[in-house]
Amino acid sequence: MAGIREQKKLETRRAIQTAAVKLFAEKSFEKTSIEDIAKEAGIGKTTVYGYFATKDDIFIDYCDDELDQAFAQLQGTDNAEKALVDQLVEFFMIKFTFVTKNREFGRQMLRDMVFPSAINEKAKVHDQRYFDIIEGFFRTAQDKGEISSDHDLFYLSVHFFSLYLGILAGWYTGYVDSLQEAEAGMRVLFSQVMGGIAK
Repeated sequence: MAGIREQKKLETRRAIQTAAVKLFAEKSFEKTSIEDIAKEAGIGKTTVYGYFATKDDIFIDYCDDELDQAFAQLQGTDNAEKALVDQLVEFFMIKFTFVTKNREFGRQMLRDMVFPSAINEKAKVHDQRYFDIIEGFFRTAQDKGEISSDHDLFYLSVHFFSLYLGILAGWYTGYVDSLQEAEAGMRVLFSQVMGGIAK
């Protein structure tokens, strides 16, 4: 019986996420209310509040799930022998493809990542998980002797994330027109930085 109850809770949580993301894309994050999300999901407003306190919490929860899927996708491939640049490009392109598949949702995500309206502890936890994954790539590269061991891995991760944001901004401003162009641009930028950190 507990299994059925947990499955039902998971389905309700996903329904709330799906409804919210759909409405964020159609109406914008700012113009979407919890009541709108409840109506779209076919549930009561109090049910939504039973799962999430705010729209931001729904948004971050959805992003967490997507990050888990992205990492699972990476773990499903053999990365052990791949060069660091290839691993980073693959990881960031999974994220890039997710963010850009829905323009309005991606815009909201980008805004909340870079210029949040307020400090959100859940968002900080999400961001830290993201940087932990990137730092893992660098740690492995150090162990393999691919890069020098005297770099601060957090700031190195921030540096590459900033390059990714530059490509993402290029997409939103029309300077990057396709996923292939985004990947090629990332590879060029990442390779240039690698020239400075390689052992």
